[in-house]
Parts: sequence; structure tokens; C-alpha cells
Amino acid sequence: MKQAKYGLVLFILLALAPVRSLLESMMIFHMHTQMPLIVFSGFLIAPFFQQTFPNFFRKYNYTGLPGILLVILIWTYWQMPRAMDDALVYPHIELFKFISLSLLVGVPLRDSFPKLKKIYQFLFFLYLFCSLLGLGFIYIWIDEQICNNYLVIEQQTLGWSSLALSFCVLLYIAMQMFESKETKT
Repeated sequence: MKQAKYGLVLFILLALAPVRSLLESMMIFHMHTQMPLIVFSGFLIAPFFQQTFPNFFRKYNYTGLPGILLVILIWTYWQMPRAMDDALVYPHIELFKFISLSLLVGVPLRDSFPKLKKIYQFLFFLYLFCSLLGLGFIYIWIDEQICNNYLVIEQQTLGWSSLALSFCVLLYIAMQMFESKETKT
């Protein structure tokens, strides 16, 4: 339960107005720092929910697929420029961002990923790779301001960092493939 306390402290820290303003002041911090940290806070809080509601997770997320599909759906929504803009303009969307990323991405990710078969884990990382790669290309090569609250140069910076992260995910996928081949021989 110590992890859950750390997750709650992280969540509260990220929700504080000065921290929120700092992390949302630049697009790259908003998408590649604040959002993953909110997910991580939910990831740390997950054991509390798993112990408090064990039947729920056993019944509705037995294979891990429903949880990981929820993770993909919510994470994809928050990758859209419009969602990021709305979170900066509307307080209720900002609240939804914090709740959805922590409870609907972080918690199910922690519960689902170990339950998934290896092929589905591979497909999840492939999804991450493709979404980061696609997002990177969109933000780099569209010369228009997609997000109303951020400059074009910030969008391009985010695009390049998304491409760098997609390359890291690709390296991880390749490493996993080579490791699995070594264990078979």
C-alpha cells in the first residue's frame, strides 16, 4: 500500500496549480511529461484498487484485454490536439484529464498488462510505436497551428520528441524479439 500513497502524493502534486501551469506551459511538457506522470500516479495507486475490488478486476478484466482496450481508447483521445486544447481552456476537461489518465489508463494498465498473452503485449507496444510515429509526423510536417494554445515551433518540437520516443519503443520491441529467440534456442 506504500506505492498507493506515493501515487496519491504524485497525483496531488501534479494537480497543484503552479505545477500544472508549469507543465502545461510548453506542449512537450504537457504531452510527454504531465500526461505520463498522471498515468504513472494511477499505476502506483492500482494495487489499492486491486485489493479493494478484487472481484471486479477478476470478473471484468480476467484476460487483461478489456483493460488494455480501455487504456488504448483513453490514451488515443488524449493524443489529439483538440483534447489538449480543451484541457487548457475548460476546467471540467482538465479534471477529466486527471481522472481518466490516472484511473482509466494507469490503473487498468497495471492490472491488464501482466495478464496479457505475449502476442497482445507485443501488439500494445506496436500500437505505442505507431501512435508516436504518426503523431510525430503530423506535428512535424503540418505547418499550421493545430493546437490553439501552442506555437507551431512547439508542435514541431513535440513531433520530433514523439519520433524519438517511437524509436525507443521500436528498440524495445526489437530487444524483446531477440530475447524471446534466445530463450527458445
